[in-house]
Amino acid sequence: AEGMALGDALNFAEEELRTIAPAGVTYTFSGEGEMLGESITNLGIALLLAIIFIYMVLASQFESFIHPFTIMISLPFSAIGALLGLLITGEAMSIFAMIGFIMLMGLVTKNAILLVDFANQLREQGHEMKESLIEAGAIRLRPILMTTAAMIFGMLPVAIGHGDGGELRMGMGIAVIGGLITSTLLTLLVVPVFYTYMEGVANVGRRIAGVFRKKKPAEH
Repeated sequence: AEGMALGDALNFAEEELRTIAPAGVTYTFSGEGEMLGESITNLGIALLLAIIFIYMVLASQFESFIHPFTIMISLPFSAIGALLGLLITGEAMSIFAMIGFIMLMGLVTKNAILLVDFANQLREQGHEMKESLIEAGAIRLRPILMTTAAMIFGMLPVAIGHGDGGELRMGMGIAVIGGLITSTLLTLLVVPVFYTYMEGVANVGRRIAGVFRKKKPAEH
């Protein structure tokens, strides 16, 4: 398996075993193959927990069950960029790349937080929703680009494999950089649109709550 990633070697071995293993014979992987399977399972659980905790924190910050989804819409965009980055560079999906995916869950939401939080502040001041989103996008564009650029340049040494054992960590840097680029570009376009839809859902929820809310007794 020299020159082949461990995951690719395991897939190749499993395909061969399916053709040559007699009926009734079972097989399992041990050693590094077993460790890889356990690591992927644990990282998958960590990724799920990260998404749950992100929602809980956002829900408490914004005091809303709806707007966290507006911010978390940037998460799939980061996954697209991370996968494209690995595909373009020819880097295999490794443990370090999966750690990069988990890192992205916390990094990419900050762009949408800057946008949504400022739009909410403007709406509290009496601005219309569309006007608030346009102004928030214009004012928050610079800090969004500055913080994203800082994170991308900070991950460049990891992405180019600088230092001892750097080639093992390249997947993490590439995944983070690719996810940051696509999530930033798409967040600036998609989050404001998704915000309007989520606000419509929130308005419907308020109307339903108003119907079922008990009326206060009349004062005598």
